[in-house]
Amino acid sequence: MFAYVMRRVIFLIPTLLLVSIISFSIIHIAPGDPAELLLTGPDGVADPQVVEEFREKMGFDQPFHIQYGTWLMQILSGNLGYSYMTDQPVGKAILHKFGATFKLALVSMIFTLLIAIPGGIIAALAKDTWKDDLSRFFSLFGVSIPNFWQGYLMILVFALFLDILPVGGYGDGGDFTHMILPAFTLGTSSAAVLMRLMRSSLLDVLDHDYILAARARGLPEYIVIGKHALKNAFIPVITMMGLSFGYLLNGSVIIETVFAWPGIGSLMVNSIYDRDYPMIQGTLLFVAGIFVLINLLVDISYAYLDPRLRYDKGNI
Repeated sequence: MFAYVMRRVIFLIPTLLLVSIISFSIIHIAPGDPAELLLTGPDGVADPQVVEEFREKMGFDQPFHIQYGTWLMQILSGNLGYSYMTDQPVGKAILHKFGATFKLALVSMIFTLLIAIPGGIIAALAKDTWKDDLSRFFSLFGVSIPNFWQGYLMILVFALFLDILPVGGYGDGGDFTHMILPAFTLGTSSAAVLMRLMRSSLLDVLDHDYILAARARGLPEYIVIGKHALKNAFIPVITMMGLSFGYLLNGSVIIETVFAWPGIGSLMVNSIYDRDYPMIQGTLLFVAGIFVLINLLVDISYAYLDPRLRYDKGNI
């Protein structure tokens, strides 16, 4: 098991390196000059000499590979740079905002699991009945509706028409009512996909010989399902759960904007508007790192549920 985990950890290094190259490259390919943007006065004119001095100070006049190498060395030393707009450390700003995003993603994941796991199990055990049809309808609806449109629709119904939930905002940070609409909106599409996967995985496991043998021995159905079927059915579902949580962290960019949620998504959007390159680069790298870490945890849990992965020496 230790060797399996170490192989996965080693493979994270080139992945994160590639992510850093892509994030740094995309920002520098994007149109616009942050120096001119920051130094443009109220009259809409920037002093060329001052702009050039700023470029030299920030290293913008250096070749791309030198800029990237300097930035990467700062990242490895734990320094994500300083915001052009606020002059505060990028890492500190990201960690401050990430708490709200993580809280929203966690509540969204709870909504996802509460809907998807029971719904998928019920649909599999009641195959080709009205319960199964209802599950299929919800899945199709969940993956088809755009998140931003669903968010505005829920605001219209529950906040404006029924007036039972707040329109948006963060509240005092611990007010659950402010999380319900954005969390449910985020979790709907993930729940739809996860429900279908839970259903198909459980149906596949129920056709295996060891399930038929367990039933032939006269074991109660709840033991057959709970002890023998669900553990193996959860193997692909665990993978999707990890990917879904990473999606919830990344997909919150649009939803945080719709619901005025002060998380890392809103920070990224505002940084893009302001051409705040260090903040954009730091945010992209941080989110990618979180996503990669989640995938590592998924791989470890996958190996725990499926011992064949731990003992297959050729598996990487």
